[in-house]
Amino acid sequence: MREVLTELREWWDAGERSALATVVETFNSSPRPAGASMLVGPDSTVVGSVSGGCVEGAVYEVGQDVIASATAQLAHYGISDDTAYSVGLSCGGQLDVFVEMVDRESFPEFGDVADDIAAGRPVAVATVVAHPDAEWVGRRLIVRPDAVVGELGSDRADEAITDDARGLLASGLTETLTYGPDGERRGEGMRVFVASYAPKPRMIVFGAIDFAAAVAEVGHFLGYAVTVCDARPVFATPARLPAADEVVVSWPHAYLRDEVDAGRVDERTVLCVLTHDPKFDVPLLEVALRLPEVAYIGAMGSRRTHDERMARLREAGLTEAELGRLSSPIGLDLGARTPQETAVSIAAEMIALRWGGRGDRLGSREGPIHS
Repeated sequence: MREVLTELREWWDAGERSALATVVETFNSSPRPAGASMLVGPDSTVVGSVSGGCVEGAVYEVGQDVIASATAQLAHYGISDDTAYSVGLSCGGQLDVFVEMVDRESFPEFGDVADDIAAGRPVAVATVVAHPDAEWVGRRLIVRPDAVVGELGSDRADEAITDDARGLLASGLTETLTYGPDGERRGEGMRVFVASYAPKPRMIVFGAIDFAAAVAEVGHFLGYAVTVCDARPVFATPARLPAADEVVVSWPHAYLRDEVDAGRVDERTVLCVLTHDPKFDVPLLEVALRLPEVAYIGAMGSRRTHDERMARLREAGLTEAELGRLSSPIGLDLGARTPQETAVSIAAEMIALRWGGRGDRLGSREGPIHS
């Protein structure tokens, strides 16, 4: 919903009725992940995408039906056949799309949810997308870390789904969960789509060099809240780093320790150490590599710089397991030369590690593109 939030809010504020189509589950090589959304507006405007173009036409028709009938629908799209105009996914994947009507009457809590998302406050929307009793379909809970709004149909279901939704929200995960009709954890029959809207994950770039500006730009493009930190005020300026959300003048290791103590570093945070100067990066990596959980720690430098840095870190008492968390030299081997190409290389390594990619050419592989 985040990607169509602006338009959806405008129509909701105006008292208009629109249809929100959301990918709630994917199978095999689906082109868009769970949570991808498309909006059919009251004037037949289409915003967003659920499949990169494969089934948007069919989803548009379902959206029109939902607006007219005010009845939600769960649609399944699979592999297209040989018929010229068949509806399906040419990539070979499958996906389930839940299409629901959104207006002030059907979703009165939407304004508060939209405000939370815009402000970066964590909130999850848990929606029943399938149930043996059709009356349950479309019911939702609005789950926040310290509050819940709405009801599904039984206290048991409300409690189970609230508990699970808070777990997903804490991790920033969006998933479809399966329960028995009354919220039984080992049962089947009820499917609940939990869309988590956690604050953006953080990218902290250490070293306000020319490469940092490019890395910040790529990080912003990927959806991170980007901070650049450097102890040298002449380099750490917003003018030199326009894509950064925040520019901090501080010793890197001290800043990272303070952010950890304040609870602003979590398992989604990525750390890019571009200083390649031992007086900065060794104390910083001593802190970073001992953190219990971060998504990525990469450090820039030549092979010689890397070897010297590893020796210094061993002298500082870091274990081989801790050193094994470090991606150094940073990035994938793309033959990058410019700061912009290097930033793509770094982003590629982060993505590969997140999703288990191998970093080789897709054309040289066999089997599904998405593992």
